[in-house]
Amino acid sequence: MIKIRIPASTANIGSGFDSLGIALDLYNYVEMEPSDSCDISSSDGSNIPTGEDNLIFLSAKKVYEKAGVPFSGIRIIEENNIPFARGLGSSSACIIGGIFGANKILGEPFTKSELLDIAAEIEGHPDNVSPALLGGFTANAMDKCSVKYCRTDIPKNLVFAAFVPPFELKTADARAVMPKEIPIKDAVYNLSRSALITAAFLSEKYENLKTACDDKLHQPYRLPLIPGGEKVISESYKNGALAAYISGAGSTMMAIFEKDKESVKTFADSLLSSEEFFGWKYFILNADNSGAVAL
Repeated sequence: MIKIRIPASTANIGSGFDSLGIALDLYNYVEMEPSDSCDISSSDGSNIPTGEDNLIFLSAKKVYEKAGVPFSGIRIIEENNIPFARGLGSSSACIIGGIFGANKILGEPFTKSELLDIAAEIEGHPDNVSPALLGGFTANAMDKCSVKYCRTDIPKNLVFAAFVPPFELKTADARAVMPKEIPIKDAVYNLSRSALITAAFLSEKYENLKTACDDKLHQPYRLPLIPGGEKVISESYKNGALAAYISGAGSTMMAIFEKDKESVKTFADSLLSSEEFFGWKYFILNADNSGAVAL
């Protein structure tokens, strides 16, 4: 049986809708081996699909199909540490776990770039699956059925504070509140800032992140779905954050600091001590620069 470690991810980074993502050192684990049936269980007691609709199972099956290898079933044991439906890439971790593990079992017929194309085909967009597979910061664009990307490592002096509410926000619901059309000035606003985010990470000019992650495409419409979200952003900036934004589709709010972890933890404890944040929790994380790995 092989064991795969897959990182969480934070996507969009404000203005980089469906295109930018960063891998984080919060991990899911998948153990996998060939089987004559669908045999799926959870080692951490989480409530997961145990039938053929399981996303890891479906993703592994897709790799077998792409490789032209008959698929009779697979045994999967999951350990889920990434919160479900909170904007930290839980579904992408499942997809990457399935395709990466199946590729290992089959003797690695596919390169990482080919696996990324398969993952984006399953997920529909590359912003979370790309960093989950490759690690670091990734800027991605779909070119027909292929993902074109650039990636770079993220230094350990950047600290990511993930503020997680006690409620889910399904991606479909978060997309439903977005307008079908936007003014050209808002499109230009976002294009310029998403380009600046990529340049800031590639050049390590992190002082540009506050301007770069500002957004007019999705955050103004999604923030009302996350009570307390605006306060997380404003308080994070008051406490020296480089950037603060909705992680993925939400409900997690993310803030990036260039500080030591203890000072960020002190801020997080103080913020969430307020009654309006009852039930919220936080993770103080670094970036993961390895992506999915076999252990």
